[in-house]
This record gives sequence, structure tokens and C-alpha cells, in this order.
Amino acid sequence: MVKKILLLSAFAMFSAVSAQKKHTVAKGDNPYNIAKRYGITLDELLKLNPGVKDGKVNIGDVLVVDKKSAATASERKTAVPSTPKNSGEMGYITLQPKQTVYGITKQYHITETELRAINPNLDSNMKIGDKVALPLEKIRKYGAGQTQEAAKAAETATANGTVVKQNADADSYVVQPKDNYYRITKNFNITQDQLFAMNPGLEQKGLQPGDVLKVKGSAAKAAETIPERASQSPSPSETVTAVADDYVTYTVRDGDTVFGILNRFGVSLDELLSLNPELSNGLKAGMVLKIKKLDAQYVKKSGDALNVVIMLPFGFDTNDSKYRSISTDFLTGAKLAIERNAKSGQKLDVKVVDAGNEASFKNSLTQINKNNTDLIIGPFFKSSVVEVLNYVQKEKIPVVAPFANSEDLYGYDNLIIVETTGDSYAKRIVEEVGKVYSDQKIYIVSGSDKADANLVKSGLEKSFKNPNITMVNSPLDIQLDKNMMTGQSAPVIAILASSNEELGNAFTSRIIQMNSEVPQTKSFSLAYSSSFEKKEKEIGHLVYLMDRKINTEGSFEKEILGDYKEKYCKTPSKYAVIGFDVVNDILTRENKKGEVFKQIGKVQTQLATKFEYVRAKKNGAYINTGYRVVRLEPQN
Repeated sequence: MVKKILLLSAFAMFSAVSAQKKHTVAKGDNPYNIAKRYGITLDELLKLNPGVKDGKVNIGDVLVVDKKSAATASERKTAVPSTPKNSGEMGYITLQPKQTVYGITKQYHITETELRAINPNLDSNMKIGDKVALPLEKIRKYGAGQTQEAAKAAETATANGTVVKQNADADSYVVQPKDNYYRITKNFNITQDQLFAMNPGLEQKGLQPGDVLKVKGSAAKAAETIPERASQSPSPSETVTAVADDYVTYTVRDGDTVFGILNRFGVSLDELLSLNPELSNGLKAGMVLKIKKLDAQYVKKSGDALNVVIMLPFGFDTNDSKYRSISTDFLTGAKLAIERNAKSGQKLDVKVVDAGNEASFKNSLTQINKNNTDLIIGPFFKSSVVEVLNYVQKEKIPVVAPFANSEDLYGYDNLIIVETTGDSYAKRIVEEVGKVYSDQKIYIVSGSDKADANLVKSGLEKSFKNPNITMVNSPLDIQLDKNMMTGQSAPVIAILASSNEELGNAFTSRIIQMNSEVPQTKSFSLAYSSSFEKKEKEIGHLVYLMDRKINTEGSFEKEILGDYKEKYCKTPSKYAVIGFDVVNDILTRENKKGEVFKQIGKVQTQLATKFEYVRAKKNGAYINTGYRVVRLEPQN
């Protein structure tokens, strides 16, 4: 069964421009604080003003900021609530014990994407006492006594904690979240060396959203004798990206090693040194390394609409309804994502194909026009994914696998695997345990499924010398250790390697009980349990990994959940959320040429899923390694 949906941009509704409320861009303005000032979302501002999609506004630009038009653009029945006129002001909170990125987004009603845009160097290793920038109105409204420092109206925190004014004159430019050196130098017709000469220290520190750069003046003339570099470097705020000369690049972070970079990207030391001769002076955080030339990837053949095929196992023709409910739910979320991107101006031609079951799948391949398809989302099953990949092998059409993840898929360079493996979670837990390990006894709670527990056990045995590890089925089997010298009870390390909610509740209760007897028990979990939030004040030290959980307090999440309920009159199911996340993520990575792999290195968090793609092997598939790390620490 084929269902074809043609979705095109429709901005004609904004033709009555003269009646709309407008704002003239002044010094220090950026899209974020303009949107806040007029009580509309950043997404609504961009819909009303397609010309600022790249995040760039210039002094004197006239923007439409009418809330009624924004409400029409979003097709919402309720008016957007107004915010205070000074809501563009920024403030800072001082991190307290047990505060996490996730906790901040929940408390201050801000999405992780917005939080990281304001704080580009925010990471999971932030320390108590660090400053985090937030909209001042949110601190005042939701801070509940949290230490706050008001920043001047147009100031933003930079990487080193100092404050940089965002006042930009005619010779200056305010760095936007998605900027890189290539974009800035191209816009202002200067070389990268001229940019560095006008802005001392920029090359070492890197671009930071909110920084004010000199882009014209005498320094540019002084730099004209410096030969232009062969390549342009991307913004350090993006981990992996592709720039104008089609190199894959990587921005070195604290803790990186050359060996780790070689392993991550599957390149040799000789290849890395030949592309980056400056490495002879040592590896430094902030360096932008060329990794390799981009592989030849798919590019659209014709037309300006992106042709997308979604393959779902409805099983209508085979009378197999086993996965029909899952497929229907997935499609509801996918359609919401499609409509959202179409409203933002993306031209889409979407075809939904009934993939049947594994036995009949080959019949559905005939519904894919290999000469006019730019992206395939689905199918669900590994055997069917292999069939599709072989079918479009010559055309190299990108294929997104929402659920299939297996090592025998890793050799396909046009495959994007969404499902994060248990191995990724296990490696992170082993890394976290290593931060507190000092020969304590280790318990791993597995329940009936031992797969993840075995991965953790194997990782611990490789990382530590002769660790004392005990695998148990129940948290009740975790016992405090005995100090051989004093005979007193000693703390242990407890790891939950299961997503079972009942097991999570029992694990939480046991940890609290042990901490009441002997403090300093360190606990870890590969998955989220609702008991972690309910008992966070009692549980003590806990690090857990979280994925596919919605922060219902975030503004982005509220918007999507509201849109879904308005469209379908119900709350989205698990597979509806996955459908939205997968489709919205991949469509936001596409450009007009269908070059999805040029944006594959961006780290993005959707409704409930974090997406962070890396190559599974050299010239192989991209796999999602994204998850959120939540840390709870005992209060002194």
C-alpha cells in the first residue's frame, strides 16, 4: 500500500506585511533575545523571517515579530503568552550539589538545545561552583533561591568564564551558534588569517556564540600580506563537521589523545600527520584537525523537493498485522516531524511504503524509484535493511535504520543506524566507575537478561587489575564489604545493568539502606528508573544513563507534545515519539542537495532521543552513540 504526501512551503499567509508588528535590529540584538523580548519562540521568529535562518541579523534589519502571525504560523489555537519586555537579559546561576544538565533544563523550563546554545562549552563534567548562563526571567521565575547574578542586557558567558559584550558596531559581528570560520570570512570577504589578525587570541580560543569579532578595519589591511590558508576551520562548538574544502574535521577536546582520535576515526598516524603538520608541536584542546577527505556521498539528481521514502511493516497485503500498531504509531510521529519541517520552508515529497514482513519484503522494493529517491527511512528489520542497501548500492541513497543494529551492517557507508548499542552504554559506565574505583568490591545486578551485565563485567576486567566482581540477580544480594583490618563494614560499588522498573525500584531501596549503614557507596545504572528522581535526595552518589525520556518541562518538548495532542487528540506513544525523533532529526540534517552526511556530525537532542553519530568503522556506517548522563551527588 502506497501513500504519497506532497508537502510544500507555504509562507503566502504572511503577505499582509504592513499590518504586522516589526522590530528594527539594534546593537547587541540576536535572534534569541529578540524572540524572547516579543514573547515568541525562536522557531516562530525564523518562520516569520526566513532570511535569518542562518542565525545572522544585521543592524538595521527589519524583522516581523507579530505574536498573532507567529500563532498563525504555528497553527496554534491558543495565543503565545507574553513575556516581560526585559526578557532578553541574561543571568547566571551557580551550580549546586546534585545539579545536572537534565535537572537544569527541567527546573528552568528550557530545552537542552537552548541551554547549550547559551553555554556552548557546557558538558557533563561541570563542577559545583561553575557558572551557567540562563535567561534572567527564568532564573527569577524558577530559581527558588538559587544564586543568581544578573548580566548586562547584551552579555554572554564565554568559554573561560569571562563576559563579552555583544555590542556590535558597523565593523563588528556577533558570533551565532551555527557560525564557523568559513561562513564568517565568506560573508565579510576576508581571509581567515585576516580574521585572526583582527581578533588576537581567536585562533587559540576558537569561535564562541555571543563573541563580538572585528571583521573590518586597519587590522585587515595589515594582514593582507599573509597568504590565505588552504582550508577553513569549523566552529569548535561542533565536534565533527564538513567545511568548504570537503574535509571531515574534529575539534580536540580536553582529555583527547592522538591514539584515541586515530581509533575513533579509523585513520593512521601517518595520514593524520600529513594533513595536520602542526601536530608536531603537540595536541592541544581547541585544535581543529583535518581527519580525511569526505567520501563521495549521495547528492540529489534533480528537482528542489527532497524525495523521502518511509518503509513500515503494516502488512496489509500479506494480512500480517503483528507490527501494524507500531507502524501506525511511528507514522503519526513521523508526519508531525514532516509537517514541522515543511512549515519551516523545507520542500518534501514523502512516500509511505508498506514493507510487509521479512518474507515478502522484496516485493516492496519495486515501489522505490532509485532515480528519484533522496532518503529512505526504514525498514525495521535487519534482513530488510540489508535488502534495501543492496538494492540502492549503486545509487548510494542514504538509508536510516530506526531499530536494526548489528555488526554485519557496519560495512555500508550509506547507512545511518539510530539504535544505540548496549556496548556504548557499558563502556560509559566502566569509564564512570573508573573515576571512583579504589579496589572496592563491585556488584552487578542483571536480572534475567545477562547481556548488558556481561558487557560491563568484561569492560571492568579489561580496565582494572583483578577486580572483585560479583554478578547478582537481585539488589537484595548486594552486601556491604568487610574491612579485614578493623572488621567494620566497608562501602561497595553497585551497578544496575537492567532497564526493568521493578528492579530499578529495588536497587534504589537497597542503595539507600546501605548508605544509612555505611556512607560512600557508589552506584551506577545503565538505564533510567523513576525511583531515581523520586528518591534523589536520599540515594547519594548515583550516575545513570538516560535515553528516550521526555523532559515534559522543556519549552520545545511542551510545543511538540501540544502539537501532537492537538493533531491526534492523545499523548504520543513510545513508537510515536521514536517516529518523530528519527524523522525530525534526519530532516534537520538535510540540505537542498540532499547531502545529509555533511551534517551528520552535529549532536542533536530531539523530543526524547539524543543523536550523536560516529563511524562504526573506516568507510562504514554511522551509528548513534548518543545518551544523556545524569549525576546525583550526596549533599554535605
